Amino acid sequence: MAISRDKKQTLVAELTELLKDAKGTAFARYQGLSVAELQELRKAAREANVVIKVVKNRLVRVALQGVDTYKETDTDLLVGQLVYAISAEDEVMPAKVLDTFAKTHPALQLAGGFSGEGLSINEADIKALAGLPSKDQLVAEVVAQLLSPVHDTVGALGGNLHGLLDGIEAKATA
Repeated sequence: MAISRDKKQTLVAELTELLKDAKGTAFARYQGLSVAELQELRKAAREANVVIKVVKNRLVRVALQGVDTYKETDTDLLVGQLVYAISAEDEVMPAKVLDTFAKTHPALQLAGGFSGEGLSINEADIKALAGLPSKDQLVAEVVAQLLSPVHDTVGALGGNLHGLLDGIEAKATA
């Protein structure tokens, strides 16, 4: 059954709004996934604040043209049946959600993506992006590295104070 012109315009407007705010977009081939599996993917994505869309590539191209950032973006990778993951909060999370789901569902294959700056990302780069830690993990690692000297100093001073107390106790009991 064909989609009406009004429905197509609504889909394009919705996609355009999502892409305007997107920090990262990833897409994957989903041929062979059941409707239940796609619902499972949508649930996992929703928990990570990622929006999943299954839309014709032609409508995605029209939506990309509606966003200044994506007007010059290469759309040659938009081939076949694709599912799109879009996030307005995290650059890496769309790729991570699709990659994590693909590990348990081999019918889903990462195909590419778009950066928030309007650059097209190929399959190899999107897989590498999916392997990166999330933004929260990276921030936690940086904070841990910054606090490391403080912890070392406190530990060293604590050791010296224990030694001093042990010496005083030994003199006091003698």
